[in-house]
Amino acid sequence: MTRSALQGARAREIVGRFASVEILVVGDLMLDQFVIGRVRRISPEAPVPVVEHDHDEHRIGGAGNVAHNIRALGARVALVGLVGTDAAADWLRAELAARGLDGAALVADPARPTTRKQRIVTTRNQQVARVDFESDAEAGGAVERALIDRALGRLEDAAAVVVSDYLKGAVTRALVAAVVERARARSIPVLVDPKVPHLDYYAGTTVVKPNLVEAEMAAHMRIRTDEDAGRAGRRFLERAGCRNVLITRGEHGMSVVTPAEEAHYPAVAREVADVTGAGDTVIGAVACALAAGADLAEAAQLANHAAGIVVGRFGPATVSPADLLTEMEMGEMGSDPEKRGQAPDSWA
Repeated sequence: MTRSALQGARAREIVGRFASVEILVVGDLMLDQFVIGRVRRISPEAPVPVVEHDHDEHRIGGAGNVAHNIRALGARVALVGLVGTDAAADWLRAELAARGLDGAALVADPARPTTRKQRIVTTRNQQVARVDFESDAEAGGAVERALIDRALGRLEDAAAVVVSDYLKGAVTRALVAAVVERARARSIPVLVDPKVPHLDYYAGTTVVKPNLVEAEMAAHMRIRTDEDAGRAGRRFLERAGCRNVLITRGEHGMSVVTPAEEAHYPAVAREVADVTGAGDTVIGAVACALAAGADLAEAAQLANHAAGIVVGRFGPATVSPADLLTEMEMGEMGSDPEKRGQAPDSWA
């Protein structure tokens, strides 16, 4: 059966349901810290700029930014992740609370630092240096059990699950397997923002969303055309053992591939200012749409429009339901699968 482009009335119906669903986000939380100052001279000690400190800014990154995107779309969010017992954990909790996100289910591990990316930036937005505070050792023992217990507890009220994997230790094989098993019992989708070294962790998940580089790495091939994307997607499915793959391809849009069929959606961005965080927007929008009763073809079209909005803004942006509907009403209603490829029944 061929699916038509997503029409305005159906888009409004799906987006209108976002506020009634809850999404569980599980994964690697990060704190983005910006140390901002002015540069007026070069150090006499070494050929480096001297940054005169002005102020600090903090933002949530990783799984936290995925949760922020989902919350901005109107859905409720349950968040499970790993932090340390340091000042960065306090800053992170405060940033989550400021965005209406609950940090009560975070697991604190005193043996590791909260993942923090400290960027030294000038007032002209020029990055001078970055210092990373992190441990990429996978959680184990009591910490891993606590992550699994809290994820399964929050999953009972969720309509979809997003696993946000940044290889920082929170996402383990046992955690994903437990989430997939419980989600399957409840007939709810599990989506993954992946990292290639963990590809075999994602068996049985509903949708895995690699970007272009990750898909090329997993498939061991270059992606230049829709046909390449289809072949790479099928190789990815074989390696990961997931049910569907959604490849984000930058200015070439996105491709959704199942073992038998594929569809390709051209990018809808009118102007690109910054691609930061666009992947978080995509997986958040797909999760909200699937939780609200959309099939994957419809979810992909909504996410494609959401991505088109955020890349037109500077910095890590989010999309509101009104933003999304306005964008869809202003532009074409996605790419028509009858012209770009057949959207399979198995996406439902």
